Amino acid sequence: MISRNKGILSLNFLVPTIAFVVSLILVEGFFARVVRPAAADIDIRGRLMAAQKSDKPFVQERSIYLIIKDPEQEAEIVFFFWAMAVLIYKLRGIVQERKLLKYDFVRTNLGERIIPDDALDRYKDLRSAIEREPLWRERLLPDFVLTALHRFQMTRSIPDASGAVKERAELAADNLDSDLSLVRYIAWAIPALGFIGTVRGIGDALAHAEEAIKGDLNGVISALGLAFNSTLVALLLSMVLMFVMHLLQSRQESLIIELQTYCRDRLIDVMKVPSQEEERPVLS
Repeated sequence: MISRNKGILSLNFLVPTIAFVVSLILVEGFFARVVRPAAADIDIRGRLMAAQKSDKPFVQERSIYLIIKDPEQEAEIVFFFWAMAVLIYKLRGIVQERKLLKYDFVRTNLGERIIPDDALDRYKDLRSAIEREPLWRERLLPDFVLTALHRFQMTRSIPDASGAVKERAELAADNLDSDLSLVRYIAWAIPALGFIGTVRGIGDALAHAEEAIKGDLNGVISALGLAFNSTLVALLLSMVLMFVMHLLQSRQESLIIELQTYCRDRLIDVMKVPSQEEERPVLS
């Protein structure tokens, strides 16, 4: 069985890798078939119109294809869809985790209390149920419940069981946060690509300075278009990406709180440590 969390065959490694390859193929195909031909047609049409109206000022058509046609913008779009695919996968995982909140993993009747002697049996029963149900494997909520039952059985202390849930919640929150490290890198890389395009555009503009002095501004205008367009696209994509990442982080934080509330209401609050008098056998 493929591990969900560890190794190069884990979903946490395979999903981002596959997402990058698919994003690269789709975006490159779209640019090759649509963007570059459309940008070339618009540029040729603009040059012809400018030549026909040489006595009047001509304003080049401001098309989305001209804005995104350069390699820097293409790379930014690839990175954007790569990050969005990873975020969608993470959001899907949050949805699946929250679906488990409707299950009763504790299975206590009204008025029934869980004592340390019963905790081990409940732990074994839940462990077996998780092994039989693939959808429960490596999910947070069953793991929270197992952790609390195990700690309660070992220490015979309700505060220790509650502390175990809190420790597991903190660990889960750290893991969820660390899983977003790739997205944070992409959110940084997109503006960096925009800055690279800006530097390259300014450099190309300076290279055409002599032509501009002679009256030919086409090279300078094209280079400055790259400089400004790459930054524009990068900033817009980064704003959208950061907003979606903020939504995901909010969902993750809410999930951790809901898991702790579930364990407190359905498990911790029904635990009981019998007194010595209650544990003492009745003599006939």
